Amino acid sequence: MSVAHPHLSLPSALLLTLPPLLWAGNAVVGRLVHELISPMTLNFLRWALAFVLLFPLAGSVLRRASPMWPHWKRYALLGLLGVGCYNSLQYLALQTSTPINVTLVASSTPVFMLMIGAVFFKQSIRKRQIAGALLSIAGVLWVLGRGDWQTLLQVHWVLGDVYVLMATASWAWYSWLLAQPSDPTHIRSNWALFLMAQMALGLAWSGAFTGLEWLSGAGYVQWGWPLAAALCYVALGPALLAYRCWGLGVQQAGPSVAGFFANLTPLFAAVMSSVVLGDSPQSYHAWAFALIVGGIVVSSSRRGRSNQAG
Repeated sequence: MSVAHPHLSLPSALLLTLPPLLWAGNAVVGRLVHELISPMTLNFLRWALAFVLLFPLAGSVLRRASPMWPHWKRYALLGLLGVGCYNSLQYLALQTSTPINVTLVASSTPVFMLMIGAVFFKQSIRKRQIAGALLSIAGVLWVLGRGDWQTLLQVHWVLGDVYVLMATASWAWYSWLLAQPSDPTHIRSNWALFLMAQMALGLAWSGAFTGLEWLSGAGYVQWGWPLAAALCYVALGPALLAYRCWGLGVQQAGPSVAGFFANLTPLFAAVMSSVVLGDSPQSYHAWAFALIVGGIVVSSSRRGRSNQAG
C-alpha cells in the first residue's frame, strides 16, 4: 500500500520495527519446539488459534452472503501460498536449519519477487536490478555454503536450507498475487476481513498437509506448558500483531522505506538465537547479510516494493 506523502516518524519506525522482531521470534520459537511438535501440525495449530482470536472481528466474512465467496478461488490460492505452504515449509526448515540461516535465506525474497515478476507477470528488469539480484543470490549461497564455497561445490547442503528457499519462492508468488487487481469488494480495505478470508481457506490446506503428515507417521505432539506458550506467541504475535503493525507502518512510511525494515529480521534472529539457543553468529552470517542487504539497496526501484514474512 502506498501513500501520497509518506513520512518516517518515530511512531511509524516503531511500528515497522516490531514485525521483524516478532518474525525473528517466530523462527526461534519454531526451532525451540521442533522436538515437541511436527512442523505441519505446528503450522495448523498456529493458524487455528489465530482464527479463533480474529473471529470476533472478522467472522462476518465467512457468512454465505459474504462478497468473499464469489472470489473464493483467489483466496484459496492466497491461503495455500501464504498460510499453507510458506509457514509449513519454514517450520519444516527449522527441523534441520538454524533460525539465523532461515531468516537470512528468507531475506532473498526481493530476488525471488524480481524473477517471478519477470517470468509470470511480464515485468521488465533493469540492469541495476540484475546487479542487486546477483549480490543477494551471492549472500544466500554464502549462507548455504556456511562460508565455504567448497561446500557448495560438493552440494553439501542442509535440507532445511532447501525448504526455506521453497518457502521464500512461495511468499514471493503470494506477494505478487497481492499486488494484482483485487476483487471489487470492501474486503481488502479491512485488514481483519482480508486476513480472515485468506486464513479460513488456508486452514483447509494446512489441515490437509497435517493429515498427510500424521498418515505418513511423521506427526507428533508433546503437550505441555512450553508448547502452549509457543502456540500463543506464534498465533498472536507473528500471525496477527505483526500483520496489523506492518500494514499501519507501510501506510505511514510508504512501501519503499518499509521494505528495508523487513531485513532487520535476520539481525534480530541472530541476537535471539545467541541468547536463547546458543547459536552464536558466525563471520559468514555478517558477510551474507551485507551481500543480501546490498543487493536489495542496489536493486530497489523508486517505486520500491514492501515485503512481508511470517
